[in-house]
Amino acid sequence: MVHITQGDREGNAVIVSWITPDEPGSNTVLYWADNSKLKTSANGIILTYKNFNYTSGYIHHCAIKNLAFDTKYYYEVGIGNTTLQFWFVTPQRAGPDVPCTFGLIGDLGQTYDSDRTLTHYELSAIKGQTLLYVGDLSYADDYPSMTMSNGDTWGRFIGRSCAYQPWIWTVGNHKFDFVPDISWVKLNPLNLINTDTTCHLKHQLVHPHYSTQSRELQHISLSCHLTLHMATYSKHYMEGESMRVIYEPWSVKYKVDVVFAGHAHAYERSCMTGPQPNNSAYRDASFGHGILDIRNRGS
Repeated sequence: MVHITQGDREGNAVIVSWITPDEPGSNTVLYWADNSKLKTSANGIILTYKNFNYTSGYIHHCAIKNLAFDTKYYYEVGIGNTTLQFWFVTPQRAGPDVPCTFGLIGDLGQTYDSDRTLTHYELSAIKGQTLLYVGDLSYADDYPSMTMSNGDTWGRFIGRSCAYQPWIWTVGNHKFDFVPDISWVKLNPLNLINTDTTCHLKHQLVHPHYSTQSRELQHISLSCHLTLHMATYSKHYMEGESMRVIYEPWSVKYKVDVVFAGHAHAYERSCMTGPQPNNSAYRDASFGHGILDIRNRGS
């Protein structure tokens, strides 16, 4: 089970995470550029945790920093006969006219349809460089035993994609053992505000997420996109109302361009927010992935 995510705001760092089930093993990652034979090493940390009747494997996190932009890197984890090799490509240096393409998936789970969705994304004619995940991962809490081993099987399932490109995460209401957080990263021409909030949290002006996001957005001059799990407008009538009354004026004030959300298990897009209410622009009760293709500052 190997995953990567963006390791800093600029895009020239990657965090590699992997799990060893029986013993800690090595916490070192070897990596090298495609055009170089010189291997560099980085050391990470090892964690474990318990939750109800579940004991995790040895969870490794290792940050690879100061990478070159727009470069393919190979990396290895493990030792001896258990060594595994993968690769990733760093983005171009951020700028207003730098193109970038993102995949969008949420509420994936681990069913036959989950496999179809991930396969369609992998085979898409337009290839995502980074995937924005908008919440609810394995649905491990749906099982009566509350065993997190279902989360392990899901982690192995998605590894075929997220070992090779960064997945940037928002969690959801099915992540019962997660503490909410906020992150902000630059993704070429856009700034992404990623808030790990759901309809099951109290969204008030005193919430630390709100004050943190407000401070962050004051410094953004380029395109800004927001990802969260619970949609403020959706087929779930009024379910996101407590979020809407906070995030709608906040998003309008700071000129958030697009908000991506999951939770409703259907595709829906809404009109621009404004001084008067807007109805749904389109709704389709189907599943799949999305592609966000940004060409320059104007598109």
